[in-house]
Amino acid sequence: MRKSASLVVGALGAGLLLAGALTAVSVEPGPTAPPPATATPSAEAAPVEAAAAADGTGGVIAWGNGIWQQRPVPAGLTAGVAEVRVGGVHALALKGDGTVVAWGNNTYGQTVVPAEAQGATALAAGWGHSLALKNGGVVAWGNDWFGQLKVPDAAKSGVTAISAYGFHSLALKQGGQVVSWGLRDDVPAEAKSGVSAISVGGDHNLALKNGGVIAWGGNEWGQIDVPAAAKSGVTAISAGWEHSLALKADGTIVAWGNNEYKQTDVPATAVGVKAIAAGWTHSVALLSTGKVIAWGWSNSSAIAVPATAASGVFSIAAADRFSLALK
Repeated sequence: MRKSASLVVGALGAGLLLAGALTAVSVEPGPTAPPPATATPSAEAAPVEAAAAADGTGGVIAWGNGIWQQRPVPAGLTAGVAEVRVGGVHALALKGDGTVVAWGNNTYGQTVVPAEAQGATALAAGWGHSLALKNGGVVAWGNDWFGQLKVPDAAKSGVTAISAYGFHSLALKQGGQVVSWGLRDDVPAEAKSGVSAISVGGDHNLALKNGGVIAWGGNEWGQIDVPAAAKSGVTAISAGWEHSLALKADGTIVAWGNNEYKQTDVPATAVGVKAIAAGWTHSVALLSTGKVIAWGWSNSSAIAVPATAASGVFSIAAADRFSLALK
């Protein structure tokens, strides 16, 4: 069940609440003013299939909110990176040799990578905590307000995938069992077997099972009201702070939940999509041409995709008004 602590972490867009005696944080996504108008999309570039280097790695491209020192990207990440993840106030990168690099705000030690996390095979980033998957077990560090670092025994072996956002985490076990801990530790019966993918949102979760989306948790904005179109034929999922995305086998996106900043208004250009990433108040998609597109609230340039991400990209990640791509 969801822990009985108020998820009232003062508006992160206005300033970071420093540890001390605080036991709760607020997550208002910034001012309620409508998003500024965006320019007319430029013409599509000629198709260029996205492809990683021969070893499945590339260089990091970053854009959006940089107030938590997520920009510039640390030296040494222009090549050889296999995975990137974005947290609320920090970011993570996994190099091809298993080296974990973390940067951004370090108030809770979330960017001080412990020795036991090096050699990881996958990463996940919450608001102020970090996860690494190593030898089938989860390593956690950073913020522990709601027990995010208290990895349950079930997530210490046999884990195949991890996900984090906000103040809780998910692990996917062999056989498709989902394990949850932190602010939210509930898992519905249907997500205890046969699950193939997981994604953590602000206070909700998504799981993919037999091509259909399972959702549970907070539902203030309908983020767990899975539409009929996302109950079959889905190949990937991504949970944002208060909205959800599903990628269909035909390369189209289904979006639902909070649309205050138009983050669920999928643009007409989102066709032939091969990857999705839901941020705080924006959404990002990777097209089969290797081009990245984004929509939603443009505060901190969250949807101002740089020209370097117009082709050749093979992986994307998004969270609090900040995004990363690998090329």
